[in-house]
Amino acid sequence: MSNHAELQQKTLFGHPIGLFVLFFTELWERFSYYGMRAILVLYLVSETSGDNPGMGWADGDAIALYGWYTMFVYLATIPGGILADRFLGQRKSVMVGGLLLCFGHGILAVQALWAFYTGLTFIVLGVGCLKGNISTMVGGLYSKSDNDKRDMGFYIFYMGINVGAAVSAIVVGYIGEVYNWHYGFGLAGIGMAIGQFVYWKGQKYLSHVGNMIELDSTEKKSENLFLQIFKKSNSLIGFSVTALLGLYIGYSGDWSYGLLLIGISFAVGFAIVVYNDGNKIEKDRILVTYLAFLIVIVFWGAFEQAGGLMNLYASQKTDLALGNFMVPASWFQSVNATYILIFATTVGSFWIWWKKKGYEHSSIFKMAVGVIIMGLGFSFMSLASKEVSYDAAGEITQKSAMYWLVLAYLFHTIGELCASPVALSFVTKLAPARWGAFMMGSYFAATGLGNKVAGLIGENASEAGDFWTFTGITIFCTIFGVLVILIIKPLKRMVHNAE
Repeated sequence: MSNHAELQQKTLFGHPIGLFVLFFTELWERFSYYGMRAILVLYLVSETSGDNPGMGWADGDAIALYGWYTMFVYLATIPGGILADRFLGQRKSVMVGGLLLCFGHGILAVQALWAFYTGLTFIVLGVGCLKGNISTMVGGLYSKSDNDKRDMGFYIFYMGINVGAAVSAIVVGYIGEVYNWHYGFGLAGIGMAIGQFVYWKGQKYLSHVGNMIELDSTEKKSENLFLQIFKKSNSLIGFSVTALLGLYIGYSGDWSYGLLLIGISFAVGFAIVVYNDGNKIEKDRILVTYLAFLIVIVFWGAFEQAGGLMNLYASQKTDLALGNFMVPASWFQSVNATYILIFATTVGSFWIWWKKKGYEHSSIFKMAVGVIIMGLGFSFMSLASKEVSYDAAGEITQKSAMYWLVLAYLFHTIGELCASPVALSFVTKLAPARWGAFMMGSYFAATGLGNKVAGLIGENASEAGDFWTFTGITIFCTIFGVLVILIIKPLKRMVHNAE
């Protein structure tokens, strides 16, 4: 066996060494992303005067921009997936994405409006190239038959994500909130540069995964995805209906959402092209994957209140005094990630025990349970909102306790551990290999749409009120999760033993 092949097959703790290269790459990429995410909305609403000036935006405008930005970050994974599947391969696309992220975070450190928007644009493009493709590479490290080890590999990978997220929210959040917002943005950029260095040095352990798949003559017909949309009636109808709805909304006076739907119409068309390209078993599996994407949208639509509405709630309506120390609001962005590090193995072990007992343990079931548990976390926020008092002028006279946020994030975390790493692994099991990066990109695009839904809810929270916003999320998530559980049996048949 060659030295090159030996490097590829080397293991650590029973897993390929390549997993830990991707673990540390993603750790630092998430350090940069979540560090910036922790302070973005707070920076936007911070006053323009003082020692650490911000942008002085209204809460609704800040949450709206946060929703658009986080949506585009994940929507960009679709073109990132196409780039990998058809041109560069996943491994090279991750390298390109890392370089773009280094540029984006570096530019954000500059105190200028042009730098702010330019930096966000580079970050969108960078995450688009990196996020879906690096997750697909994790799946590629394991054989198709080794499902249990693959699931555990994704749990390990997921812990890397949350080590980066936990540390960054505390470090970047503190530096940005207390000293200078742009120092925080710059520190996030340093983290990304470290991640890029780790990935570059670890290439020898990854040379066998994430490469271009050569298409045979029957598959090359799919290369021009844009033209393929117009060659079959179902893809043409899906594209046209979505695009026309976008035009209608645009002409009704809201071109921002109209153009968004027109853009999504291409994703709808591409999704149907991928479906048409499959055989009978692949088509069934692709349909189940698309339902999983709907669950993902609902899950993240609720969960991502963390960076927007709940971040502002912590800053404005929570009593942050801990003795003489004022807890930075951004630190609450680390609570979820810290819980994940504590409970990830516990939740993973619970599902193994649950499976051995012979109970329902399919991925879709776990995702539905995750939605329900996460939704229940918002009931604590409903209770918190009842503690807040206002005077006749609408000024806050009494704030709610910090423990409500801590409890809410605990349930959000347990729900996330049931749903998110399982969903990542589920996509790699069901997606045809020739469309692997596209399908993973679509998963993250669904995450992006969930982020936009979160932004919409946050924008309208002031009209509905905190209590009804949080209570509504609880009720909807519970009902949605139960409905998915009720149709588990036919969905399991359509998976055709992929699990």
